Amino acid sequence: MALYRVLLVDDEEEIREGIIKKIDWESLGYTIAGDAENGLEALEKAEHLHPDVVITDIKMPFMNGLELGERLSVVMPSTKLIIFSGFDDFEYAQKAIKLNVAEYVLKPVNASELMETLKKLKQKLDREFDEKRDVEMLRRNYMDSLPVMREQFLVGLIEGRIPEERLLTQAPLLNIDLTQADHWAVALVRADSAPKDGAALHGEEELIPFSLKCTVEEILGTYCTFTGFLYSDCVAVIAGLKPQTGILQLINGMNEICKSAERVLGVKVMAGVGTVCSNLTEVRHSYREAQNALDYSAAMGAGKAVYIADIEPDTSIKLQFDEHDEREIINGIKMGSEEDIAKQISALFVRFELQLLPFSQYQIYLMEMMTSLLKVMRAYELSTEEIFGDRFNYVNIIASLHSPAEMKQWCTECCIKISTLIKRERMDSTKLLAQNAKRYIEENYHNTELSVESLCSFLHVSPAYFSTVFKRETGMSFVAYLTEVRLQQAINLLNTTSDKTYIIAEKVGYFEPNYFSYVFKKKFGVSPSKYRSK
Repeated sequence: MALYRVLLVDDEEEIREGIIKKIDWESLGYTIAGDAENGLEALEKAEHLHPDVVITDIKMPFMNGLELGERLSVVMPSTKLIIFSGFDDFEYAQKAIKLNVAEYVLKPVNASELMETLKKLKQKLDREFDEKRDVEMLRRNYMDSLPVMREQFLVGLIEGRIPEERLLTQAPLLNIDLTQADHWAVALVRADSAPKDGAALHGEEELIPFSLKCTVEEILGTYCTFTGFLYSDCVAVIAGLKPQTGILQLINGMNEICKSAERVLGVKVMAGVGTVCSNLTEVRHSYREAQNALDYSAAMGAGKAVYIADIEPDTSIKLQFDEHDEREIINGIKMGSEEDIAKQISALFVRFELQLLPFSQYQIYLMEMMTSLLKVMRAYELSTEEIFGDRFNYVNIIASLHSPAEMKQWCTECCIKISTLIKRERMDSTKLLAQNAKRYIEENYHNTELSVESLCSFLHVSPAYFSTVFKRETGMSFVAYLTEVRLQQAINLLNTTSDKTYIIAEKVGYFEPNYFSYVFKKKFGVSPSKYRSK
């Protein structure tokens, strides 16, 4: 096991060095990751050292050990705290207990006593890490979560959010077997949302979907193989079918479910069935058709299943630019390379060329795709002229393309142009974010309450994103940059005014003059007063 990382905090250097030298840290399972001479410095170091244990004195300048513990309990709640105190004071002990301090040790610190404390703490840390790694416990948690994970997976499948590689690898892990058939279809069944008096579950309508699911599991297995799950207020079914008679079997089964559930619940039950697909990744089309069929079933008075092909025999609906296609293309535009975008466009057109559909269907598809591209452009405030040329008119553009090959080429070029502009915009926006942050710091460095949180609130970005961008653009963390600005301003005031040091400290944003002197000396090697007298 890796050694646990320790941050040692004490304002007396001799004490820190003594503790570091007297303890054989490695033999106890620890390593000294760093040390600090006050709570503020410790808090800054903890952000990038990520210690497992912080050993700190209570009485220190600028920020005492309990204040440090309070801050750490918020930002690093799993970090253990050992507190040294030369004060046998009940109030300190009470506060330490409230902070869930691992150990409270009275000074002067005895090396053997500290070693015993560290041994006990290591046992506790080991137990916690062992629990996190406990395979049996993880397995139990996995099994407990399996129903929810299966449901989320199946919802993702019918909504078109599960790529083929994930489908093949994850389905077996979730005990989902959809490989016993060569063809599939989706069906949806739902009860009337407003049951009348006398209904079996009147007043407990939230139980109706569960009752429907039980009816589906009881009946449908005699008609086909299937996987059923709750989806919103419906029960969704992914049925495995035989090529010839499968869809009829599914329709008959759903009809029987409607009748049986209506008898049991005393409410109208409706069902919709989508068309058959030969690839599991395409069941999103069948699902969308089942939704439409369910609406027809409700309009026709419920009580039976409606097969979408009986109502809408035109299967060209499958050439719609749906949510899955839109998500794939937009993700490619935002994050993919030119080669990735070209492959995605080609994959879309290959899929549709195999269906040998009329050219007019391609034109409709292109119009739907263009609508999605325009939404992306609007979100990034991109100019249509820059992408499509002067006098943009999508009707004229579509009319000018005379074959699927021309459409594919045009789409690829447009998507690559949009991608290039978005990436350029993103780079410009991060530079602008850093510039705005630096300007805000320059204007507010004197505010003792200035923090990364207040700055991010002004910029309307999250602290995590800001920290990453700011460090990449400036090469410095927010704290380091703010300190640099404040100290440069302090140098200017020392050189141009006769203000007292404590006045200068306040003017550059330090509420504690002694801490200002500490930071100044750490940076320049001399105190502010000595710097002025040079």
